[in-house]
Amino acid sequence: MNELAITVLGHDRPGIVADVAGTLAELGVNLTDSTMTRLRGHFAMTLICTGEVPAETVEAALLPMCADGTLLATVREVLPEAETPQPGTPYLVSLHGADRLGIVSSVTQALARAGGNITDLSTRLVGPLYVLVAEVDLPAAAVESVTDELSAIAAELGVEVTIRPGEMDIL
Repeated sequence: MNELAITVLGHDRPGIVADVAGTLAELGVNLTDSTMTRLRGHFAMTLICTGEVPAETVEAALLPMCADGTLLATVREVLPEAETPQPGTPYLVSLHGADRLGIVSSVTQALARAGGNITDLSTRLVGPLYVLVAEVDLPAAAVESVTDELSAIAAELGVEVTIRPGEMDIL
């Protein structure tokens, strides 16, 4: 069974998800994990799927919806998820304030230095307000120091940052 990473990006319009999901279902490709969102008028999908069909066949099947040049779809075979030990406890980091260069870099570098593993991150610019929300797994010993570092970064950037315990994924 092939595990495929599929990305679709293009101008937002109704029906993108239905078109892609329908094509995958017709091929017998099972959508197992995904994230989809609209980013400033563009729609982005990142999918992990499994199926017996090779990546080239899936990409060829998605090609007609890209023919007008408003969408780009790529399909690559990936290795199945490796068993990894749980790196830490989940936390939710949120930031809001005036937009300025380097916000994401500063926050993510602080989290990386603490040994944090970002599992989800989104940003949004709403007028002059910049919002960042990140889910991160942190080693227990690093929580206090990363909280202090994020507070220093917030003061330097003139934004507000909060960090609070998140919830474990229970499926």
